[in-house]
Amino acid sequence: MADTIFALSSGSPPAAIAVVRLSGPATRQAVEALGGVLPEPRNAVLRTLRDHSGAVLDRALVLWFPGPASATGEDCGEFHLHGGRAVVAAVLGALDAIDGLRAARAGEFTRRCFENGRIDLAEADALADLLSAETELQRQIAQAGLTDGISKAVRDWRDRVLVLSAGVEGVLDFSDEEDAAELPSSFLDSVRTLADEIGSWLERPAIAKIRDGIRVALAGPPNFGKSSLFNAILQENAAIVAERAGTTRDVLQRSVAIDGVPFVLIDTAGLRDETDDEIEQIGIARAEAEMARADIVLWLGPEGEGPSGSIEVQSRQDDPNGQIKRSPDLVVSSVTGFGLDTLCTYLTLRARQILPKPGVAVANERQRQLLDDAYLALSGIGGGMDLIIIGEQLRAARVAFDRLLGSAGTEDMLSTLFGRFCIGK
Repeated sequence: MADTIFALSSGSPPAAIAVVRLSGPATRQAVEALGGVLPEPRNAVLRTLRDHSGAVLDRALVLWFPGPASATGEDCGEFHLHGGRAVVAAVLGALDAIDGLRAARAGEFTRRCFENGRIDLAEADALADLLSAETELQRQIAQAGLTDGISKAVRDWRDRVLVLSAGVEGVLDFSDEEDAAELPSSFLDSVRTLADEIGSWLERPAIAKIRDGIRVALAGPPNFGKSSLFNAILQENAAIVAERAGTTRDVLQRSVAIDGVPFVLIDTAGLRDETDDEIEQIGIARAEAEMARADIVLWLGPEGEGPSGSIEVQSRQDDPNGQIKRSPDLVVSSVTGFGLDTLCTYLTLRARQILPKPGVAVANERQRQLLDDAYLALSGIGGGMDLIIIGEQLRAARVAFDRLLGSAGTEDMLSTLFGRFCIGK
């Protein structure tokens, strides 16, 4: 690549330390221009940074990483500065004044890692998920994608498909001979085993639930304490609470992490059969849609009247005139806090049954589609099929694997992926 890029790669100043990164062929020139004598590779050295006029910019640590043994595969450098806004601005301005340097675009450092073969596309996906992780479970899943994720499995599958393809080509090469070769009896077994392994990955939970959160709908008729419980779990007054029926008229959503698990809490309009209020009718329709969409429904209404599989919650435990359920799953009070800890524990246990186990890598939407393409191609191979068709099915699976790893793809897809990253990454 002709350009050398630079960016602030740490958090927004002010901060104790700010890290400015560089990557590209003019990195050495830039490091020497600001910091003087080039330090030994991968050794942090204290230097006085100066601009082109000789004015002091900062006293900073300078690091030099010659390519290809660097994060991006190119010559790289870092300045570890004092993290004031003016200091950072001055150093970035000095770098911008050097010929051949320009500010990096979002995700450009990581894209160079990919294009220089330091990581594959699946690892880039996992890195993007790690950077956007907001809960402990999201971090663990993303970390699994980096350390022992889908890349290793796909490379193994691709190698096995290549062996199977070579076997088919070998038979085709001798198809005109009198003693024409045949595929070994183990061929179809190998194909089925491979398809089954891919299918097991497809059976893992979708990453969308890890990223977006488990949807928990609080449902029931008006004045059964849905909004009060919603506020109590969030520990904030997000929903309006009043004695008048029909106060909640629309769906209210809030994201929350409980014990490291991401949730989306949904407060819904009270369900009732008769109302002359057109807006309330719309709210009820939306509430019913949210119940159907939810992963977990907390049913606060009369016992047994909630949707199948919902959790029976007896609310208002503090109210002597409140409803009594014969066999509630949970008993809570939004006023005293009774049962709230038990409710949160119950939710996390249910969520962990839905989500992948910590440390288990899962495929994102793009990867799942490509794995599905490979699975369908391999599952379509059967006994008695023409060898040319078998070869084409194997080729289709191999293409899906190549696209997943980034060995083949489109510019639009790459731009979308790396656009998820921040400037400086």
